[in-house]
Amino acid sequence: MTFVIGAACVDVLDRACIEECPIDCIFIGDRMAYIQPDECIDCGGCEPACPVEAIYYEDDLPPGQEQFATEAVRFFHEPLPGRVEPLGRPGGAHSVGVLGVDTSCVRDFPV
Repeated sequence: MTFVIGAACVDVLDRACIEECPIDCIFIGDRMAYIQPDECIDCGGCEPACPVEAIYYEDDLPPGQEQFATEAVRFFHEPLPGRVEPLGRPGGAHSVGVLGVDTSCVRDFPV
């Protein structure tokens, strides 16, 4: 299990959660942030830092937001638009920087 960023983050990208992550596993797409599910250590530091309450323990995602857990996995394990290889486990978001792309589900998420 891991923490997941849900719908409330779309088009907000406050980034307060990033400062609280001790292992630098929160990555910035275009419309939202994503927690690397294989690197998250479930410390929970990001959850109270989020001003829009968009971060949930995977089992506690609100009804209708289950897709965001799937999208977090897709963000890291499938090639993103404009990339040939999946992002995988790059070992820290700061070394990668803002990616500027999202999964197709998040890209097309209604405003």
